[in-house]
Parts: sequence; structure tokens; C-alpha cells
Amino acid sequence: MTPQTQHKNAVRNVAVLIAAQAILGSQLPMLFVMGGLVGNSLASNPCLATLPISLIMFGSMTTAPWISPLMQRHGRRAGFIVGALGGASGAAVAAFALYTGSFALLLVGSYLSGIYFSAQGFYRFAATDAASPAFRPKAISFVMAGGLLSAVVGPQLNNAVMDLFVVPFLASYLVIVALNLCGLFLFFGLKRTYAAEPDAAHPVAPPRSRKELLAIPQVTVAIICAMVAYALMNLVMTSTPLAVVGCGFTARDANDIVSAHVLAMFIPSFFTGHLIARFGAERIIATGLVILAVSGGIGLSGVALGNFYVALTLLGIGWNFGFIGATTMLTSAHAPNERGVIQGFNDALVFGCVTLASLASGGLMNCAGGDAVEGWNAVNMAMIPFLTLAGGALIWLMLGNRKARQA
Repeated sequence: MTPQTQHKNAVRNVAVLIAAQAILGSQLPMLFVMGGLVGNSLASNPCLATLPISLIMFGSMTTAPWISPLMQRHGRRAGFIVGALGGASGAAVAAFALYTGSFALLLVGSYLSGIYFSAQGFYRFAATDAASPAFRPKAISFVMAGGLLSAVVGPQLNNAVMDLFVVPFLASYLVIVALNLCGLFLFFGLKRTYAAEPDAAHPVAPPRSRKELLAIPQVTVAIICAMVAYALMNLVMTSTPLAVVGCGFTARDANDIVSAHVLAMFIPSFFTGHLIARFGAERIIATGLVILAVSGGIGLSGVALGNFYVALTLLGIGWNFGFIGATTMLTSAHAPNERGVIQGFNDALVFGCVTLASLASGGLMNCAGGDAVEGWNAVNMAMIPFLTLAGGALIWLMLGNRKARQA
């Protein structure tokens, strides 16, 4: 395959993935707003209100180890179609659970929705499959930018349909079923890419083991930073609807705040790739961690509506820099034929931490204090040790790289 053809395929795949991120991705802000509120209405214990969101994350964590090798063997298209079918079935089960008032069925539906969430996580990796090293960070960034439309469409669609039936949010879950079933046809537009195969003229080294890959400092630090950025974003976002409503505002206010947050998650993607190409992934990750810390400080400073908007906007920007930076760092540290080994493992660890964060979010929000204000403060305070961990790992890597250059 000529470099020109390879670049053309990369651009085409990025365009398809941007559309998928925009259309199918609209379900995610809807699920995150509904998860805590519906869980709160169905769960017998308020400390379990965010358990449906935790099950989405748990589903994603347990899906990543098998869907990544599936994509390695059968192509990205197969994995993404499986993800869309999982999202459709999960929303259908959740709709039935809401109709019958079953919290247990809601958890089953949430787990199935996690299959979609896991598959969507590989959009960013798929963007790099045919991309040149120079185009790689931009490809990741452009695909993530596709979430901009989903940030607008998802919450506003939820506002429009959530009260359509007597049972609140029932129509929202049915809309998510339709989004998945219609959106899966996009993936037939993907050009399949293949890992290089060895031949006599161009031998290719066999893939390294997971242990060997984790021994590379760049890989380990990228995984740590991705885990922290995503887990903290989820920790705070999961409890936001509960905090907003608990502090006297409305579910529509919560929708609008989450919409602003998701916009902030994806708008920077238009230039994050350029910034990474210019300044390096390490500096962009560091900037993201600082912004996440400032977000926590704003959250602790008060519970006015403006505080929620500013804190959640900064949370989205910090996640964008930290997560895209970590993804770029990881993809530059392994060979194409190693992606099935390390990418699935990376996402299993990331969404394992996100699962724990979403579980902790409900407990901190509803059970760590006497009221919503104390619970919200506990959520924001919980960010400190994890930001310290990621910051320390990043400093260690940057110092090691400096010593290597000097040597």
C-alpha cells in the first residue's frame, strides 16, 4: 500500500469515526444524566443511586479485554457493530426496567450499555491504525472532536423527550435504542487496516508480551494518567446531577450543566492534537492535570449554579488534555501488531478505575455528609490523592527522559 493510499484511508476512517462519535455518542450524556436520577428513584438505598453508571463502567471494563483482540482478528468494523448492538439491547432492557420499576433489570441494561461504551473507547485507537506518526495525534483529536455534536444533541434530546410518557425518561431510553440501530450502518464505511505481516524482505518482530510492554516507562505512565483523568472526570460528573438537584436546582439545570461539561470535553479536541504535536504529550497531560485540580477547587468554593458550570467546564477541558495526551503517548510506544495486547489492557484498567470512581461517587455524594453540600465537597476532595499520583508519575517520566537526552 502506497503512503498516499494509506493516508487517504486514514482520512476516510477518521471521517466515519467522527460521525459515529457524534451520532452514537449522543447516548452517553443522556445515560449519565439519567443513570443517577433513575437509580435514585428505583434503588431502595440512596447510596446505590449511581450504581447504574457503575455497571456501565463495569461492562466497559469487562468488555475491553475481549473486544480488542476481536478487532485485531476481524477488524474494527466487527467490534464497533457489536458495541452498537450492545448499546441498543442495553437501552431496551433499561426501558423495560423503568416501565416495570425493577432496579435489578436497570443494572442489567446498564451493563449491556457498557459494551457500547467500551467499543466507543476504541474509536480513538482506530483513528491511528492507518495514520502516519505526524497525523496520529491530530487523528485522535479530530475523532474526539466528533463528540462536540453529541454534547449538544444528547442533553437537548433528553430534555425534549424525557417527559414524553407518563414514566419519566422511558422515551429517552427508546431514543437510545434507535440511535444505536441506525448508527451501526456508519461502520460499513470503514476501510479495514491490517497489522504488518512478516516477510523475507521486511521482517517484523513478534509482538511483545504485556509484561514487556508495561516495563516501558512511557506505557506505564500513559496508562496511569489515562486512568486518573478518566476516573476523576467520571467521579465528579456522575454525582453532578444529584448535587445540582440536591442543592435546589432542577433536572433541566443538570442537563444543561452536563451539556456544558461535554462541550468542554470535546471543543478543545480541535486543537489538542496540534498542541501535542508542538509541545509534546507530557506537557499537555500536565496541563490537563492542573486544570482538573482547579476544577476541584471551584467545586469546593460554593454550590451556586455558576460554580457548577465553571467546575464542570474545567473538568471537561482537563479530561480532554489528560486523556488525549495519554492516548497519544500510548499509541506512540507500541507497534501496530501489539495493539490487541496493550490497548484492551489499557482500557480494562482505565474503565476498572472509572467503575470504582462511579461507585465511590454515589457513596460520597449521598452518604459522606449530612446534606448535598457536604457530599459534593467530599467528591471534590477525593480528587487530591489521585492527581498527586498522576502528577508524580509524569514528573518521574519527564525527569527520566531528560536524563536520557543528556546521556
